[in-house]
Amino acid sequence: MPDFSTLILFAAAALVLTATPGPDMLLIASRSISQGRAAGFLTYAGIALGTYCHALAAAFGLSQLFMTVPVAFEAVRWAGCCYLLYLAYRTIRSEGMAFAPASTLKRLSGRRIFLAGLATNLLNPKMALFVMALFPQFVKVEGGSMAVQMLVLASVLNGVGFIVNGAVILLGSRIRTRLGSISRFPKLPQYMLATVFTGLACRLALQTRN
Repeated sequence: MPDFSTLILFAAAALVLTATPGPDMLLIASRSISQGRAAGFLTYAGIALGTYCHALAAAFGLSQLFMTVPVAFEAVRWAGCCYLLYLAYRTIRSEGMAFAPASTLKRLSGRRIFLAGLATNLLNPKMALFVMALFPQFVKVEGGSMAVQMLVLASVLNGVGFIVNGAVILLGSRIRTRLGSISRFPKLPQYMLATVFTGLACRLALQTRN
């Protein structure tokens, strides 16, 4: 178990990292604006679970595969690209994604939104490398089980991320309310979310292990 000073130092680093706009924040914001507050929190819940999975993978050495086996990194990277493009396609083809309250959530289940957030996180090999690079700096041999220490650090990261991204979600839902009066562009939410998915796919396609 990391000591208190280590947790405070890690929390400070986590705050800087989570407050810096990135793919996760962009996805959460776009979900919140296009589909509402509940969708934003479900997306974050999926991303948070993905962080725990990456932490465990790093603890058991699975993330080392991406550093030693280039094919593994490439396989996950391109699987992530294909999945994001699939989400963009499904978003454009879906019906009923107007700004009307809860209309989207009735058609797109909370389970699907949660799993999309989880899969987007898990299929990003850079996230695995990020956890592999950052977490071990705050893990101590005398601190007990590495897996437990990794999970504690992941909990701190997710806790800080919940505060930061919670603010983003609330802001996104307010923007959604303001945009509710727009009736000339009923498919605007779909185009916004599909653009985000496509942009994330392109970003992932251009990533390298370095």
